Amino acid sequence: MKQKLPVLLALILLFAVSFTVTATPAAAAPEYRLSKGQTVYVPVYSNVFSGPRKRPFQLAATLSVRNTDPAGSLKITAIDYYDTNGKLVRRYRTGALSLGPLASADFHIDEKDVAGGFGANFIVRWEADRAINAPIIECVMIGTASGQGISFVSPGQEIKE
Repeated sequence: MKQKLPVLLALILLFAVSFTVTATPAAAAPEYRLSKGQTVYVPVYSNVFSGPRKRPFQLAATLSVRNTDPAGSLKITAIDYYDTNGKLVRRYRTGALSLGPLASADFHIDEKDVAGGFGANFIVRWEADRAINAPIIECVMIGTASGQGISFVSPGQEIKE
């Protein structure tokens, strides 16, 4: 058994080193993506249900669009708000809104606004003159009632480039 122990330890060490060497380049790869424009779907929860009676808990929602490129600008060309059934509720942007490098914009839905329902969403369209870092587009929901509070973030999902 004593003679097999060094061989076993050597095999374990060899496996660990080979795993570390092959895993390191993938882990070091950048996680950013360049694009000249996208259409992004962003879930919005204007209410969530709580308790055994599934009572609605109303939430305020803020759509955030953050230009993550340190050198390039982007233009938000459309922000449309849809309800649970996919019906257009309102347009937040009809003309282009320019966001400079590292700038951000936000669009708010009041806590009392129940037009969207539980399955509401934003469709955000943006474009740039050249390929830039894709922006972070997400919705922050928050609500308070009777000393209870809830908040969470819903990330956008690219649906078309």
